[in-house]
Amino acid sequence: MAHVLVVEDDASVRSALIRHLTDARHTVRSVGTALEALREVSSQCLDVVILDLGLPDLDGSEVLKMMRGMTDIPVIIATARDDEAEVVRLLNNGADDYLTKPFSVEQLSARLAAVLRRTGRGAQGREPEDAGLVRVHELCIDPLRRRAALGGRPLELSRREFDLLTFLARRPGLVVSRRDLLAEVWQQSYGDDQTIDVHLSWLRRKLGETAARPRYLHTVRGVGVKLESPGGLAVTTGLTT
Repeated sequence: MAHVLVVEDDASVRSALIRHLTDARHTVRSVGTALEALREVSSQCLDVVILDLGLPDLDGSEVLKMMRGMTDIPVIIATARDDEAEVVRLLNNGADDYLTKPFSVEQLSARLAAVLRRTGRGAQGREPEDAGLVRVHELCIDPLRRRAALGGRPLELSRREFDLLTFLARRPGLVVSRRDLLAEVWQQSYGDDQTIDVHLSWLRRKLGETAARPRYLHTVRGVGVKLESPGGLAVTTGLTT
């Protein structure tokens, strides 16, 4: 399923949306202000945003413009405004779809599914092994598009760095031996451990950590390497949502 951000200031409407989306097996985050919405979009790995226009701190149409300057995450507008010119303007400004309140949960589900199909996000229509997003705390990896981000900031990784990071992130908390890393990532039955150490050092630098002060990448002396979430926070992948 998908990782959805609900931006809605009405607590009762927000609760209803969260309940429905959760029942549909989506992972849901929710906020009630424009500032919180922009913070979530910049720091989280999301599949779609459901955006109300009547926010207390900034009009949703302005939020949409700001989001489009930051990301191409699909945005579904959900509002009581039904002026045709307004709908056309919002769609031209980057909205992917538009729902007029009140709307049924069935209509929301259908629009959400259509947007996810068009954009190739969420779990629908993906190859199960390679296409699911991998999330470890603020780290988000998209194996299909070979993209990775930390706290919403894209990571510039070499091919081998990306493969190494993805292999470890798909096995959170599991200590992987250097022999297994050589076999699975480098496709070699033997080699120099220094090669792995160098790539781990480069990865740590790009993740903003060091071997002495690790956050994600931990060396277990004499055994191997593991990737785990800082503070033991939840790890999710597109294969299980």
